Amino acid sequence: MTPFIKHKELNKKWVLINGANAVVGRLAATISKILRGKNKAQFNTHEDNGDFVVVTNAEKIVFTGKKHKDKKYYRHTGHPGGIKFETPSIFKSKGKPEEILRLAVKRMMPLGPMSKKQMTKLKIYKGDKHPHDSQKIIALDFAKANKKNYRN
Repeated sequence: MTPFIKHKELNKKWVLINGANAVVGRLAATISKILRGKNKAQFNTHEDNGDFVVVTNAEKIVFTGKKHKDKKYYRHTGHPGGIKFETPSIFKSKGKPEEILRLAVKRMMPLGPMSKKQMTKLKIYKGDKHPHDSQKIIALDFAKANKKNYRN
C-alpha cells in the first residue's frame, strides 16, 4: 500500500527565482512543477503539497526567436465576433509584464479548482524587491540548472 502524507505533515517552503534574462517557457515549466509539488518525492495528484514561488525582475523575462512580436494571447468576450488578442509587447507597454509569466504558468497547470488554489501561491514582482522577506526563502539558481534557461 502506498503511504500518503497527511495534510498536517506537509512542509511548504518559499522559493525565490530571479527572472532576469530567463526564457519564459522554461521558467513557467519550472514554476508549475514547484507549485504542484512534482519536485517532491511525496507528490500526489489529489493533494496540494506544492511550495510558494516568488519571482522577481518579471519585466526582464525574454522570449526566444520572434515570439516577442509574433506570439498572441487570445481571449473571447463571449459575444459574436468578440475574439481579442494581445502580444507580449502590448503587455509590456501597458505596464503589466508580470501577466506574461502568469498566463504561461496558468496554461501549464491542469484545469480545476486545485490549480486555482495553487496559482494563489505564485507571487510575481517587477524589480528586485518583494514583501516576503519574513518567510525563510530559498533562492533557486535557475541559470545553473541548464544553459538554455537564460539568454544574454
